[in-house]
Amino acid sequence: MDAQLKRGLLDVCVLAAIKSEDSYGYRIIKDMKPYIELSESTLYTILKRLETADMLTVRTAEHDGRLRKYYRITDVGKKRIEDFKDEWKEILSIYQFVIKEDDTLG
Repeated sequence: MDAQLKRGLLDVCVLAAIKSEDSYGYRIIKDMKPYIELSESTLYTILKRLETADMLTVRTAEHDGRLRKYYRITDVGKKRIEDFKDEWKEILSIYQFVIKEDDTLG
């Protein structure tokens, strides 16, 4: 898969994982696991990129005597999810065209 496309997909997946409620790294990985494998190093790179792009905010809170970072989606992040849904319709249309062309060759 094209690296840029995959990067964009992973960004949206992480945003979707936190759109309903604040979350933290381990939980995000756990929530995404049924759909996609994601390493901690990849996740934290994505989280930093999304924070820099104002798509999420970070707060630190104590949990069981340790500090934990919690991530919250912003309005910019929610808009990115909505934009992705619109873009995906176009991608599906292109995919259908490609499949149609393959079917006529067979």
